[in-house]
Amino acid sequence: MRGDLNASGLASDEQRERWMVLGLCAPALFLIGIVMVVPVAWLFWLSFVGADGTMSWENYERLWQSKSYARIFKTTFQVAFVTTGICMLIGYPLTYMMSQLPRRAANLAMIAVLLPFWTSLLVRTYAWLVLLQRKGLINEWLIDAGIVDTPLRLVHNFTGNIIGMSQIMLPFLVLPLYASMRTIDPDYVKAAANLGASPIAAFWRVFFPLSLPGLFAGMLLVFVLSLGFFVTPVVLGGG
Repeated sequence: MRGDLNASGLASDEQRERWMVLGLCAPALFLIGIVMVVPVAWLFWLSFVGADGTMSWENYERLWQSKSYARIFKTTFQVAFVTTGICMLIGYPLTYMMSQLPRRAANLAMIAVLLPFWTSLLVRTYAWLVLLQRKGLINEWLIDAGIVDTPLRLVHNFTGNIIGMSQIMLPFLVLPLYASMRTIDPDYVKAAANLGASPIAAFWRVFFPLSLPGLFAGMLLVFVLSLGFFVTPVVLGGG
């Protein structure tokens, strides 16, 4: 009898806690619904309204039949995929190194990663324009080092766009990945080493799989943000 009362009390407490959480989230959910869901739903409905004001597939037919739109979609997804790949290749080793540092050194490294956020996006983009132009510092260094004889075309093309986008998007991959790596218990890797695994095997079989949720979250964030980015592609990619 007493056990039934305890179970009933626990169920009541859980239900009360669930309603409390829902009540706390309700204002935020309402705001998101008003600011995001309603406008998106309105635009979706307008996409089915033709030029004469009647419901039709006219807009979607024009979208899929236009070569210009197809080229725009292709370029946009290419930039997003390449930017995400470069951020992954650079960001994972960087974040792994940060996660292995002592707390104070890791905090300083995180400040360095977040430092670009203190500068305007437009300013950072134009800084890359100055560095990558034909008479910019990078071309001057390459010529002085004897690597190239003539200046490389690094701006107003796909290359310049990718360089700028990768630098700007890198922190968005590092942040969730670093949070994921910091939650991995170092004893797991030590246990693998005690069982005879080499450092490389312990990393690939223990540490890397545990870091995948943070890596996927960072890659998804970079990819989605890259799809809708505008300023840097216009300035460095030539529009």
